[in-house]
Formats: sequence, C-alpha cells, structure tokens
Amino acid sequence: MQISGFSYIRNGFKYGYPFLQSIQSVLPICDEFIIAVGDSEDGTKEAINNIGSSKIKIIDTIWDEKLRNNGKIFAQQANIALREIKGDWAFHIQADEVIHENDLHKIYDHIKTANNENKIEGLLFDFLNFYGSYKYLNNTRYQHKKEIRIVRNNQNIYSYLDSQGFRKYPSYNDYVGDHKGDKLKVKYINIPVYHYSYVRSPKQMNNKSKIFETFWHDDQYIQNKYQQEQEFNYYNIERIKLFNGTHPLVMKNIIEKEDWNFDPNKLNKQLSIKDKILYFIEDKLNYRIGEYKNYKLI
Repeated sequence: MQISGFSYIRNGFKYGYPFLQSIQSVLPICDEFIIAVGDSEDGTKEAINNIGSSKIKIIDTIWDEKLRNNGKIFAQQANIALREIKGDWAFHIQADEVIHENDLHKIYDHIKTANNENKIEGLLFDFLNFYGSYKYLNNTRYQHKKEIRIVRNNQNIYSYLDSQGFRKYPSYNDYVGDHKGDKLKVKYINIPVYHYSYVRSPKQMNNKSKIFETFWHDDQYIQNKYQQEQEFNYYNIERIKLFNGTHPLVMKNIIEKEDWNFDPNKLNKQLSIKDKILYFIEDKLNYRIGEYKNYKLI
C-alpha cells in the first residue's frame, strides 16, 4: 500500500500561507508528494525545492486569471496534482492546512484498515478553523466542520467545486461537463486538520482575501470591496472560542511570530433571534442543524 500526498500553491509567502509546514506535516507517511506550483514571484517554488526531499515532485502551472467561476481554479490546480499521483491512496493537504505529528500514525492505521474495505472511498476529517489568532477558533455555523482529505486513487474521483472536497464521476468528460458527480462513501476518523486560513496580520489577511475573491468576482466588485492598504476586519463575526490544545510542532516558528493584536471582546456582529435559538440548540446537542455534507458516511 502506497500513499501519495498532493497539493497546490501560488505565491505562498506573499499571502502568508504555511505551505512548507503543510507539506512537511504529512511527508513522513507519504511515499511521494505531488504539488502543482503556480507562476509565483516570491520564491515559493525555490523554498519547496529546499525542503530537500526526494519524495516531492513539483508540477509547474500557469493560473488562468480569467477563470472567475466559483473558485474553479482551485479545483483545477488540485486535479493537476491528483492526476499525477501513483499511490493507492491520495492525501490532499491544502496550503493553509497542517496535520499534527501525534496523529500521523493514527491516520496511517486508518488508511491501512480502509485499504481492505473496498466500499470505503475516502476518509473524513474534523477541522479546527483558527480565526484572528492562533489562540482562537471560528465558532460560527458558517465554517465547515468536516471535509474529505484522503481518497482512493480512482481515476474517476476529482476535486469538487472550489477544491472543497471530492466527488466521483462516470468520466472526465462528465466532470468538466454538467454532471454533478456522486458523493463519496467515507469513514469518519475523528482526527483534526489544523486550518489556518484566517490567521495572518490584518493587512496580509486583506491582501490574501482580495486575491482569493478575484477567482469568484469581477474587477468592479473587488475594487469596491477592497483597498490595497486596508486592514481586514476580524471583528465582523458573531462567535469564536478559545483553543485549548497544542499546535503541530512544524508551526512553532510561525506562531511565535504573531505580532498583531486580536481582542475577542471587540466582536461586533449581532446575532439574530433565529441564530440565537439555533446556537442554543446546537450547543446543547453538539449537532449542527442543516449542516451541508458533501459525503455519505458508512
């Protein structure tokens, strides 16, 4: 049984992605790691080469700046790497996601078990969505709680929508056509992905969000919403919660460099009566009502 890691990145330093830590966090259990590296001007490709692992294979890509359709550029880049893997299982780790070293052996054991159960097409992870600071987590209803991050190396499984998850298609032509795909049959493994998408300095977060949204919206929308030197408003959110665990060791140097102030007492988004009721029920039941699930649990 072989495991292939895969990912994609472009201008990782410029927009504050922990992409090197992301790769290094899963490399120990991967037999190879394929990464699609977009045309970057900040030394991203060189830094990946400097990791110095023979497991890593870089695929040079050019991002289509005109592809502004619901973030499809991200799925496109993920699939470029996915289609090059050779392993029996594909471990997708995005550039702002990191796996804790204490969980690697458990993940490997879950893959080994799933390898003997043909009905299992993927493994479902929990997500720890950090927000504003490495000390806090997003605690709203609008952040995904679980995602598929490991799938069988099946030529008919492709990255779905904006690289959110995966689905299975009759053929590649169906994938690029109008077919919606079939949800994968997955096993939930109760292991978290450490997701650092919303942890940067407010200025860098603004720049990252701006470039990110260009792959959904036109220039006029971006011009109206963003200013180059503007700082991201971390306080336009209704709920966060304190993180009481430990971060992956590969994140230590980055976390120690946190040099901006995030005050949880300044949150200013008001809850509607409906949301107050929903949060009360969900907190009591530890269950999200109406949660979107891009998978079938088995």
